[in-house]
Amino acid sequence: MKYLEIEENVLKRKGAQLTAEEIVQQPRIWNDIYNLVSNCKDRLELFLEEAYDEVDSIILTGAGSSSFIGNSLSGTFFKSCGLNTKAVATTDLVTHPDNYFNKRKSILIISFARSGNSPESCAALKLADEMSAKCFHLIITCNLQGDITLFKTNNPKFLLLLPPKSNDQSLAMTSSYTGMLLVGTLVAKIRDFQSVYSQVSLLCEYGERIFQFYVPFIKSIAKKDFKRVIFLGSGALYGAAMESHLKIQELTDGKIICKYDTFLGFRHGPKSVIDETTLLVYLFSNIDYVNKYEKDLVESMKKGRKSLLEIGIAEHSDFNPGVETSIIFSNNTEKLEESFLTICAVLPAQIFGFFKSLDLGLEPDSPSASGAISRVVEGVSIYSLT
Repeated sequence: MKYLEIEENVLKRKGAQLTAEEIVQQPRIWNDIYNLVSNCKDRLELFLEEAYDEVDSIILTGAGSSSFIGNSLSGTFFKSCGLNTKAVATTDLVTHPDNYFNKRKSILIISFARSGNSPESCAALKLADEMSAKCFHLIITCNLQGDITLFKTNNPKFLLLLPPKSNDQSLAMTSSYTGMLLVGTLVAKIRDFQSVYSQVSLLCEYGERIFQFYVPFIKSIAKKDFKRVIFLGSGALYGAAMESHLKIQELTDGKIICKYDTFLGFRHGPKSVIDETTLLVYLFSNIDYVNKYEKDLVESMKKGRKSLLEIGIAEHSDFNPGVETSIIFSNNTEKLEESFLTICAVLPAQIFGFFKSLDLGLEPDSPSASGAISRVVEGVSIYSLT
């Protein structure tokens, strides 16, 4: 059996089997997730309609990669229900709860957590209960036994538990990230659920296409001599840029330094980090209006210091403004909504980080040689607000 075109026995020897399997299985898990949400759609819609009627705002939260999910979904929720929606990490909610919770305001807090055992996960929810007029809890997690799964509250609570295989056992979140992002997208679109099946099917098709056509190509790029990688994305794809940067940094044990920004934001100072050791990765939107700004940025990069390589990631070649090295998800006229495109847009970084980890002599399943980072963060003390 091969995963990412490497024999299973070789992956085991290199400490890479878990990560490879968890990356490759994602399109299959996405289909299972659609069925999972479909089976509880009516109960979930009732919960959400009650929440939307009562709350003043929505907070999308999580820690680490899980927090980036909210950055991809905040606009989708706002467009769907019209409520002010913020992505705020649990790490911020715990240290500055009075910036987000108010006794005069009710809130829907949507939590994303792979294990649900990070110390901040339940601490943030307890603060939300204590400091809000009323708090609706929607918990999206991969771990049946996680602390957040077992979280007790007197407020309304709805639990969405992903399929067991989504609970990645390797250090880096892959299936869990895209799985929870897909759940969040389906939740945001629950009022129009009948129309999303074709989108999920197309998403799965794009994922399989990446594994079928681009693995050797990404592997060859991973062998290049670079020291920095920068990901640019706008709107929902900004969250994908955030997750992509962390994936490579984690899998290379910090040996490759990564940054992320928006296309327009990159012009305002961060552009100065570009040098001959930098890979610049564009996550192109498939919205024509947005893509105009992105194409302008690409054109502007022809001036000043040149990067080692520019890579364009786009749904169709029409959205890639002449970036020579590119990953294109489709050659036909079908189109994913940008919120779904965000899910498959992180796959190249997962594969890229996997091969760069091997190239650096690390074990992708547990790349942190010093133990500085772990699958579940430990050692965080939670203090009483009073």
